[in-house]
Amino acid sequence: MAMKRRHNSVRWLSAIGVVGMSIGIAAAQSGSISGMYVFPKRNQPPEQQQQDERRCNSSAIEMTGFNPSAPQSVPPPSQGAPAGSGARGAVRGAAGGAAMGAAMGAIAGDAGKGAAMGAAGGGMVGGVRGRRQGQQQQAAQQQAAQAQQQGQLQEYQRAFSACMDARGYSVK
Repeated sequence: MAMKRRHNSVRWLSAIGVVGMSIGIAAAQSGSISGMYVFPKRNQPPEQQQQDERRCNSSAIEMTGFNPSAPQSVPPPSQGAPAGSGARGAVRGAAGGAAMGAAMGAIAGDAGKGAAMGAAGGGMVGGVRGRRQGQQQQAAQQQAAQAQQQGQLQEYQRAFSACMDARGYSVK
């Protein structure tokens, strides 16, 4: 009975030791300033690793002009098309519709009515097209801003990794 109790105690202590060590390693590796995983190659102590990370972070920010921990300025998602884009499209559509309506109305015998109907229809279609184009333009601008930000982050990560590698760390 005493042997069984001793055996269970050893198991529990071993399990607690393994869990504690795993948590310590994970905390040391994932707590990186850069958001990347940093592993010491030369058994550097955690305090040295933190100091090296701070220095390499500052160096990478200075080299690239990009700070990954600073809030990024991505244009906010729009609630629709830019102001006026639908109106411009409506005016263009109305002009085109009026011209087409006048031609069709002349064939039917009343160019004025044809022009009025064409202008109304063209205005509605043009307004929708203008809003759609404005939304597409805004989406393209957001996508370009995000791509630029991603490129800056990659440059920062390359600079940070090179610095940490020179100090004896593996960075992933």
